[in-house]
Amino acid sequence: MITYNFILILLCLLHVTISTNVKINFREKEKEVLDQILGPGRYDARIRPAGANGTDGPAIVRVNLFVRSIATISDIKMEYSVQLTFREQWQDERLKFNDFGGRLKYLTLTEASRVWMPDLFFSNEKEGHFHNIIMPNVYIRIHPHGSVLYSIRISLTLSCPMNLKLYPLDRQICSLRMASYGWTTDDLVFLWKEGDPVQVVKNLHLPRFTLEKFLTDYCNSKTNTGEYSCLKVDLLFKREFSYYLIQIYIPCCMLVIVSWVSFWLDQGAVPARVSLGVTTLLTMATQTSGINASLPPVSYTKAIDVWTGVCLTFVFGALLEFALVNYASRSDMHRENMKKQRMQCELEHAASLDATSDFIDTESNATFAMKPLVHHPGDPMNLEKVRQCEIHMQPERPNCCRSWLSKFPTRSKRIDVISRITFPLVFALFNVIYWSTYLFREEAEES
Repeated sequence: MITYNFILILLCLLHVTISTNVKINFREKEKEVLDQILGPGRYDARIRPAGANGTDGPAIVRVNLFVRSIATISDIKMEYSVQLTFREQWQDERLKFNDFGGRLKYLTLTEASRVWMPDLFFSNEKEGHFHNIIMPNVYIRIHPHGSVLYSIRISLTLSCPMNLKLYPLDRQICSLRMASYGWTTDDLVFLWKEGDPVQVVKNLHLPRFTLEKFLTDYCNSKTNTGEYSCLKVDLLFKREFSYYLIQIYIPCCMLVIVSWVSFWLDQGAVPARVSLGVTTLLTMATQTSGINASLPPVSYTKAIDVWTGVCLTFVFGALLEFALVNYASRSDMHRENMKKQRMQCELEHAASLDATSDFIDTESNATFAMKPLVHHPGDPMNLEKVRQCEIHMQPERPNCCRSWLSKFPTRSKRIDVISRITFPLVFALFNVIYWSTYLFREEAEES
């Protein structure tokens, strides 16, 4: 009896030893579980999951995004390109399985067609593609309690309608819209994942913009076929002004100032002043056309249009000023010639009168009665004329501007001197009004 019990104990110890040495292959268990829940006749991917807590309500799909990069933001096409990791998560009670005491955390699939998938699409998409190098960047994780996580990496080109009235002092809001294509809100509802629904890579760099912030919201839409669930992300971009300050504003200011050099050149230097005015005008026109080539044709006036238009007007005004100076110079020369001719005629006429009077004095002995040329002091007519002269000939008040302009005898020189002061003052006044107006509007829109 003792021998039998001893043999029985040895057999039990041997069985325990063999059992501990045999390792369970849980990868084989995954295959068994997948065949069990997704086998033929067990799961139909055409049928949507049940609602919350197994009810007949709509299936709840929670969405979150990870923005990996934003490549380009095109003003002329009004679009932007983004690469993101898109994730969806929902509950499907039909996919529950035994986790073997926590040894199977989740099952991984790479074929999205084997389970039910929400029919989400990007409503403002222009182009898009998946990433298949080296393998398709997509996976599906099925958790033991039936939760499904779908993740994929995609690149999208999305439309972004822009308001360019404050360009290049503007801010733009570009949206990313996601909606259900076929399932109405009675069957499918999209919700943002709680906590942190949108994540952005830390080292995000854009060439001419800065991503200030982003906002998540809902945008459900109603059509003739029903109401459809919709999610959207608003990305707020601020345009970097330093690029435009160096490339547009400073060169335009320099061209306007160079056109003022014409005021300091001699009025007789016609080739120099004409070539300077025409060159600056053509350069400014080329600058303006280059700016407009990089922007879409819009019906309203942009801030950059006001700047380039006024700068072009100043350059054109400097060229017209030379035309006025040239005309005034020729008028001054004509007036001087007429004055010389008049003086010469008067001298000739005086000489002829002297010769005639000498001839009369020598040839004629007749006497003529002459009226007195000077009235006596007591003459009432003489006193009246003196009073009228005192009334009409008041002493003029000293005028500093008139006395300063009197230093320049010709009208052409006066026009140049006035232009040297007027053009810079008016341009400085325009700068004050321009920057105060558009910077104030920018702050108002930001608030």
